[in-house]
Amino acid sequence: MKVLIAQFATETNTFAAFPTGRGAFEEYGIHFGDATTVAPEGSGEFMLFLRQMIERDGHEVAESLCAFSQPAGRTVRAVYEELRDALLQDVRDAMPLDAVQLLLHGAMAADGYDDCEGDVIARIREIVGPDVPIGVELDLHCHFTELMRRSADVLICFKEYPHIDGKERAQEVWALLKDCVAGRIQPTTAVFDCRMVGLWHTTREPMQSFVARMQSLEGKDGVLSVSLGHGFPWGDVPESGAKLWVITDNDLPRAQRLAEQLGREFWELRDLTGAPVVGIDEALDRALAVTGGPVVLGDGADNPGGGAPGDSTFLLRRILERGIGDVALAAFWDLGAIQICKDSGVGARVDLRLGGKCGPSSGDPVDLRVTVKAVLEQHSQSAMGARAPLGASVWVQAENGIDLVLASVRSQVFGTDAFTGLGIDLSAKKLVVVKSTQHFHAEFAPIAKEVIYVASPGALTSDIANIPYQVRDRQYWPRVADPHGWL
Repeated sequence: MKVLIAQFATETNTFAAFPTGRGAFEEYGIHFGDATTVAPEGSGEFMLFLRQMIERDGHEVAESLCAFSQPAGRTVRAVYEELRDALLQDVRDAMPLDAVQLLLHGAMAADGYDDCEGDVIARIREIVGPDVPIGVELDLHCHFTELMRRSADVLICFKEYPHIDGKERAQEVWALLKDCVAGRIQPTTAVFDCRMVGLWHTTREPMQSFVARMQSLEGKDGVLSVSLGHGFPWGDVPESGAKLWVITDNDLPRAQRLAEQLGREFWELRDLTGAPVVGIDEALDRALAVTGGPVVLGDGADNPGGGAPGDSTFLLRRILERGIGDVALAAFWDLGAIQICKDSGVGARVDLRLGGKCGPSSGDPVDLRVTVKAVLEQHSQSAMGARAPLGASVWVQAENGIDLVLASVRSQVFGTDAFTGLGIDLSAKKLVVVKSTQHFHAEFAPIAKEVIYVASPGALTSDIANIPYQVRDRQYWPRVADPHGWL
């Protein structure tokens, strides 16, 4: 059979200070049908996995769009429509198709579009007709919408946060698509709105056991798949928030019962599952009380992976004020500071005004006397099985052995090589600060004496109950104690 594959993903922070333009996609590479050959170890790595998986089963692949952008504000309308329409034209050109498999995010919004993924899937459905199965893999932080449910046959999201299971979920989508084409199953999906907004790490209990509970139900009694979409808290769109959905083999009542049952179980865990964030000074006190190092601090409020600028100075400033040394911090997005360091060269001592450029959530710039220790024109980092570009990057060292990574491609920190690739020895550090919410955990937890999540000021407020929504329903936990009326 013939299968079209595509990847089109970004996560939209509708409160972000700047939009997502074409350049944001170009930083990671926009590929029109050739990602698996021209970028097999970069942005096309996942597409290559899909191609090889399908071809190993003896089927033909029609490769379409591969485009990803680091999260920011709403995608510029013309950019979204250009990329979407290129994908749709590929679908038309590839017809007749037997199946479509997509990797989308699920929380992409553009000017004039609150639900880009639903729009893409629905338009593909119009082209391929009702009988060609469409399978979609979504990010765990998706907004699961009715248009998505109605337009796709199979929708499965990552189960793990950090998202270390993308390939396993792709295999599940493919297995169900094959069964659809063969007529062995008729997927039916029911969704339960948990009416919750938050961040739920699956690296500890009770979320570890809840994920295992979902997986234990799959493949039994007609249950094909169970997904918990956590939602993206900083996306102000109508259908946001945590939702649990169940796919059964042509048994909607069973899907509805199980979705509500599991949704209620997740609700009962609400006071035990939130991210354990603490203020800056408490985080620093705890870190300094730990014998040895490094202690890893996650600065989630300035996480570019959630749409933050990546240039906030609040945590750095407090470290300097308290005279704390032996610290490594990554990665500041400050193009002017990078250019100054590149022009000065390795070994130069320069006065550098760092960060605080993008608005109030970035804080004020910090003035430092630094030594340029390394310059790398094409830096990158490991990112959950792939490579993520950091672009032209520099390592500068300030007083007390404070090592700072500056990267020209705005990105959260995924891998330890964001530091070590420039020559920074993390084992010698007391504190390692990463501008990341949770994806750093996979690589940094094994080297950390302790991991601490910091509630610093920034673009991604940890005060979930008071996110200033204007569009979405404000009847959600934790803003409202009992949005379901169950208590």
